[in-house]
Amino acid sequence: MSDKNLLTYQGLQKLEAELQDLKVVRRKEVAQKIKEAREQGDLSENAEYDAAKDEQRDIETRIEEIEAILKNVEVVVEEEVDFDQINVGCLVRILDCEFGDELEYDIVGSTEADSLHGKISNESPVGKALIGARVGDTVTAETQAGDLKYKVLEIQRSN
Repeated sequence: MSDKNLLTYQGLQKLEAELQDLKVVRRKEVAQKIKEAREQGDLSENAEYDAAKDEQRDIETRIEEIEAILKNVEVVVEEEVDFDQINVGCLVRILDCEFGDELEYDIVGSTEADSLHGKISNESPVGKALIGARVGDTVTAETQAGDLKYKVLEIQRSN
């Protein structure tokens, strides 16, 4: 399972939309920028041309990354997720036992993890500790900051 890219259905849709945008919209935009820069003459000292070529390279790199992810994707069917215990595709509410803070996280595959938006990977220290836990369980996450204890308050379907 570690060689598969776990994605929720929403994560899959987001990647497919990004890929479509890169291929259809962004490629055309950068091709136009390159064309306009070429028309300015000498390319050896043309900053617009260099910037457009850099942007083109970045777009092509991202397209390759997304295609590689999608080639080996496993979509978590959220309707089949067991909400008796935490798994990818769950939204969990937990209590930080040390500070008394309630936290809420979507458990997702590493490809779509975004801690700033409350999406943590099943492979992160906290995600690993939570996987398989049930409401009422207290888990310990081994992190670089030391061991952190969390109590599982609620498990539900991700939005």
